[in-house]
Amino acid sequence: MKLIHKLFSMAFVAMLVGLASCEEQRILFEGPEFVRFSDSTLTFKESVGQPVAIKVHIVGKARNTPVTVNYTVAGTAREGRDYVIEGTKGTVTIPANEYFGTINVRLLNNANNILESQNVVFTLTDVSPAEDLQVGFGINNVVGKNLTLTIQDDCLLSGFYTGSRQGYNDVVRNIEISSLDCKEYRVANWNVGVFSFNAIKSPINFIDNGDNTLTIPTQVSPDLSSPYDTIRGTGIWNPQTRAIILNIQLKFQASATRDTVLSVPFTFRPR
Repeated sequence: MKLIHKLFSMAFVAMLVGLASCEEQRILFEGPEFVRFSDSTLTFKESVGQPVAIKVHIVGKARNTPVTVNYTVAGTAREGRDYVIEGTKGTVTIPANEYFGTINVRLLNNANNILESQNVVFTLTDVSPAEDLQVGFGINNVVGKNLTLTIQDDCLLSGFYTGSRQGYNDVVRNIEISSLDCKEYRVANWNVGVFSFNAIKSPINFIDNGDNTLTIPTQVSPDLSSPYDTIRGTGIWNPQTRAIILNIQLKFQASATRDTVLSVPFTFRPR
């Protein structure tokens, strides 16, 4: 009986210790509260279609009044030629009862066919109201105080486009055109949903001839189903509107002894 009582006492003590341990593991944020960049680095191609959203957030509780955070901009990228900051440059506002504010940076494709990179360095400088908030954390408040946005150069015709077929109202958005050497390009989806065969998202390659004309070399796509065996064609690039027109020729087997070529024009307009 004494043994049972002793075992019960030990189990009870172990339970209390376990509860105490669980209590000790609770993490309560007690400050200091501060604002910081949500990221330290970001990398985007200059041809990205949508503005880059740079987030600044409060570490702590949300305020019932707007929080204003000031920042500086430096780096090797050129404002107005490589990027544009939308809204008021140098200030980002975190709305009342919210945790995040956003700096929107629109990247500019300067289309120089030089595949290098530039960067934009953002540094938080001060915050208002400052009586219960600081900028950054850690030694010299360096944690979260800086963000480097790397802008990768892209090729002349690279980017995201809206595609359409001449004479039809159907359009497909967010079609990516990309290149590794700024000479041969790949269209992620030339068939803008107007044909019913299996090549709904079939890619196609074309070559930039350097004089605003394009060549679609003869190519066979595994996405194509008979009777569309091969595709080839020509195209042009409008330097003013930056639109690409591809006249795609589809070989059609009209009979066992005769092929017919169907020429279909597609237009891809930059977003």
